[in-house]
Amino acid sequence: MSEFKVQMPKLGESVQEATITKWFVKEGDKIEEDGAMFEVATEKVDSEIPSPVDGVISKIFYKENDLVAVGEIVAIIQVEGEDEATAGEADASQKSNVSQEEKRPQEPEKTTASESSELQADSAKEAGAGRKTGRFYSPLVMNIAKEENISFDELENIPGSGENGRVQKKDILQYLEAKKQGKTVVPAGKETTAKDTLKKQATGAVASAAGEVIEMDRVRKIIAERMVESKRISAHVTSVVEADVTNLVLWRNRIKEGFLKKYGEKITYMPVFTEAVAQALAEFPLVNASVDGDRIILHQNINIGIAVAKPDGNLVVPVIREAEQKNLVGLTKTLNRLADSARKNMLGMDDFQGGTFSITNFGTFRNIIGTPIIHQPQVAILATGNIEKKPAVLETPAGDVIAIRHKMFLSLTYDHRIIDGALGGAFLRRIADILEEFDVNRAI
Repeated sequence: MSEFKVQMPKLGESVQEATITKWFVKEGDKIEEDGAMFEVATEKVDSEIPSPVDGVISKIFYKENDLVAVGEIVAIIQVEGEDEATAGEADASQKSNVSQEEKRPQEPEKTTASESSELQADSAKEAGAGRKTGRFYSPLVMNIAKEENISFDELENIPGSGENGRVQKKDILQYLEAKKQGKTVVPAGKETTAKDTLKKQATGAVASAAGEVIEMDRVRKIIAERMVESKRISAHVTSVVEADVTNLVLWRNRIKEGFLKKYGEKITYMPVFTEAVAQALAEFPLVNASVDGDRIILHQNINIGIAVAKPDGNLVVPVIREAEQKNLVGLTKTLNRLADSARKNMLGMDDFQGGTFSITNFGTFRNIIGTPIIHQPQVAILATGNIEKKPAVLETPAGDVIAIRHKMFLSLTYDHRIIDGALGGAFLRRIADILEEFDVNRAI
């Protein structure tokens, strides 16, 4: 019997430590390869770490809520029948990547964490559908699914016996065996729907005389703290303009099918909004800044964060780096990738780093105006409202006429400590002007 040392995995280039939020095992427990060991959390990402091997948990070095540096040994697994020379230390995020013939029942080889992320992203893209359950799939499960040509939709419907309905190796192998025999597999006691899973994740709702009481989950607590902190730090001021985006609407209606056919991407209004913001930020560098004590830091690159609502109701803000250097096609591809990954819980910590300005789209929920809260340490955030048809007065050579136009509200919340009303108003007006002057004949 040999020891297998499980290390705290690296969850992103800039992440040096993470918090253990939950242990699924205790010392003396037996664990199967790919079985859930513990859950770690950074500011925006929760990750369930599976066991790299079969064995018995002989030692756990950290408690729940402990902050652990990347690379530190968090647990030791006693492994039977494995040579000590091959046991060694291993990153718990590394999983199998071998053919089915080699893998069962032998121990699989390991792939890197980045390869695992790419595998999940490729599988999701091939499926062409969003994750319904929000479940995490280990690289081992994703490898098996890929090798057996199981689509992402099909994977979503496989009952899981793990924590919160998580699909483990034994579940997908059982599913494959039953599929060959023409049977349907539903593990005993695991007939859960996506709604059931999300309800379990509500972290202990209890009844009271006043109604149901739901404890905030960890991410919601962090969001609450950050929002209150931002209001305390920055002097929030919001300005609003109305923009006539008729040319933009007509252009998108004309090119959207051709754009999808040519580039394989659906184009929304957000890439155009992002392009306009990047152009305006280049002209108003003080808005592309952050505050560090009594210092104002003007950022060289324009990195725009886009607020995305996740299926669990929480909000994340992945970042488009160097947005000023991307054309409309590049912005569209990056936006779609980040939004899809966010909704499928597949973003890494690096996707959230380095933002210098943020956009939130209230129009997604058919809201016309919003007053967003600044994402610290940035100094401004733009809210885009719903586009609506409205009667408007137009000036023509023959006189004023009333016409139906497509209009929207843009609202900018900025930090009055360094941005005064004149600068904030001029910057917001510039974004509106760029959108109003959009070339309806622009080629794709």
